[in-house]
Amino acid sequence: MFIDSHAHLNSADYKNDINEVVKRAQDAGVEYIINPGTDLETSREAIELAEKYDLIYAAVGFHPHDAAKASDKLLEEIEKLSHHPKVVAIGEIGLDYHYNYSPQEIQRKVFTKQIEIAQRRDLPIIVHMREAESDTISIVKEEVRKAPNWRSSIPKNRYPAPKGVFHSFAGDSSLAWKVINLGFYISVPGVVTFKPKVPQKSKIVEVVENVSIEHILLETDSPYLTPVPHRGKRNEPAYVKYVAEKVAEIQKLSVEDICRTSNLGIYKLFGIGKFPEPTISYKIKNSLYLNITLRCDADCWFCDRKGEALVKGHNLKIKKEPTSAEVIEAIGDPKKYDEVVFCGFGEPTIRLDVVKEVGKWIKQNGGKVRLNTDGHGNVINHRNIVPDLVGVVDSVSISLNSTDPTQYGEMMRIDGEKYFPAMIDFAKEAVNLIGDVTMTIVDLTGGDEKKARLFVENKIGAKFKNRPYF
Repeated sequence: MFIDSHAHLNSADYKNDINEVVKRAQDAGVEYIINPGTDLETSREAIELAEKYDLIYAAVGFHPHDAAKASDKLLEEIEKLSHHPKVVAIGEIGLDYHYNYSPQEIQRKVFTKQIEIAQRRDLPIIVHMREAESDTISIVKEEVRKAPNWRSSIPKNRYPAPKGVFHSFAGDSSLAWKVINLGFYISVPGVVTFKPKVPQKSKIVEVVENVSIEHILLETDSPYLTPVPHRGKRNEPAYVKYVAEKVAEIQKLSVEDICRTSNLGIYKLFGIGKFPEPTISYKIKNSLYLNITLRCDADCWFCDRKGEALVKGHNLKIKKEPTSAEVIEAIGDPKKYDEVVFCGFGEPTIRLDVVKEVGKWIKQNGGKVRLNTDGHGNVINHRNIVPDLVGVVDSVSISLNSTDPTQYGEMMRIDGEKYFPAMIDFAKEAVNLIGDVTMTIVDLTGGDEKKARLFVENKIGAKFKNRPYF
């Protein structure tokens, strides 16, 4: 199911066929639509649409174009409207220095006042930012600092609790990460489907390549920014699927992965939809992952095991460890998948017997097995377990993280002098007995990628991979 996080359905473009537009959206698999106001009148209209259609939710606020009209009295009315049960945000608000339909100083004052409304109401904001990056970020950063309890009830993981979204994001990756680190999502419209006018890739494609879908919402910004293949025509929420398909293509994921993950972002930000139930098996692209434990001998600073434990929209926060029979039942037909992977937020070799029993069953039934591990299985089980894995797994992926034992220990919050050589011994034995071994580091952790690659390929004889930290 798709969610259009930003569409102006109260636009005059839809006055003659809004019912048909909504019906087409539903037929295209659109589950929810968020309709922001741009002034008091359109905010009221957004609420009226939300009352009429179950799938529509509203946001209320003054767009920077209309900031000059936003008297204190009218902003009080916006705050009153925000109490409506189907109002999920204050927006569309922000700064637009491209057109300057309202004076910049007034834009800044009205933007700040509306953020303060959102903070009083504990609602997220929908931010418009055009050619005003410095002032927009400065105001948002200061308002976040002044209100540390804003959205504090929302569960957070490695990033601050979500406070809003920068819609129709037009900045670069560096700016995107500044926004994300402040506790905001970015949303991607149909522009991502446009062909660039120059040979180089467009800025939004570069952003989507470098920002995980965990931080991205999908939008149409209807009736504007119509995606290919309908570019040049009026946009509508049914076309959000083209945005999802293009993001999936860029990120090399399935459309299902994109929608599931982005929809979870909608839930966390706006409270629309539902939070996923914990799962012991989860699919990404055409691989099935097995989540058999949350226990781990390490406590990596970049791991969300003790936080929300979410991966691509899947909830891995299992309440109890599954039996082998339960895992096998969750797999179904292993031949349906490119591979079945023992991989959760815990360390699979803590449950070596389950890995062996389930792995053998997968192989006997025509599947391919990969083990993702920190390489500490020999220490955990007090013996060399690699021979036990022969014939059970086809490949092994090991978290190297760093070639320096001290840094390795600091990253994983363990005794590096003990566990680093044990991991290396495990890796060498796996190369010798299993053959297909990949060792990984996580970018942004401070590891030396070039040094790590040479170490893995020349000293261990394994393959090397730098996996992104999102």
